[in-house]
Amino acid sequence: MLIIGIAGGTGCGKTTVVNQIINELPSGEVGVISQDSYYNDLSELTLEERRKTNFDHPKSIDFELLEKHLVQLRDGKSIEQPVYSFLECNRTEKTIPTHPSKVMIVEGILILTNARIRDMFDIKIFVHADSDERLIRRLKRDVNERGWNLDETLDKYLTNIKPMHEQFIEPSKEFADIIIPNNKYNTVAVDIVRTIITDKLA
Repeated sequence: MLIIGIAGGTGCGKTTVVNQIINELPSGEVGVISQDSYYNDLSELTLEERRKTNFDHPKSIDFELLEKHLVQLRDGKSIEQPVYSFLECNRTEKTIPTHPSKVMIVEGILILTNARIRDMFDIKIFVHADSDERLIRRLKRDVNERGWNLDETLDKYLTNIKPMHEQFIEPSKEFADIIIPNNKYNTVAVDIVRTIITDKLA
C-alpha cells in the first residue's frame, strides 16, 4: 500500500487536488481518509462549548486513532472510519467501512504536523494557496455549509485559523516532498504525482 499525505491551509483546495489524483489513477485503486473524521470526541461538552473549541490546533486531532487505523489498513485490514458532523462540532455514532487499497490518500490541514503520522507517508504533498483566496473559501463554506454566521467565522479566522496556520500549518510545508500551487498550473504537479505513484506501485 502506498500512503500519500496531502496537507495545506484551510480552503487551499486539497479536495480538488485529491480528486485530480483519483481521476488520474485506475478506478477502485484509491481510498481516502479525511483528517476531519479524527477530531477528538467532544461528547462531554455542550454544543456551545464545542463551537468554541480550537479545531485548527494539532491537539484537536485524535492522531493515535488515525495512526492505529493506518497501521491496520497497511496490514490489509479494514477499518471503521469515524464520521464527523460540522453542524454538531463532534463525531457522530456513524462510521464508514474503509478497506485497504493500493493507494490510500490522507488529507487534512494538520497531518504533516505529527511526526508519527508523517513518517507513515510515502509521499508528502502540500497544497499552497493565497491567504485571501483561502479566507474567501473558508467564509463561503462555513456560512453556507456548516451553519456559522459571518461574524462568528471572521472572529474564528482572526483568533484561531490565522494564528494556527502561521504557527503549525505553514511551517509543516518544509516536510513536503511536493508543493502544489492551487491554480491553473497545478495540472503539471498532479501529473508528476501520478507518475511517481505509478512508478512506486510498479
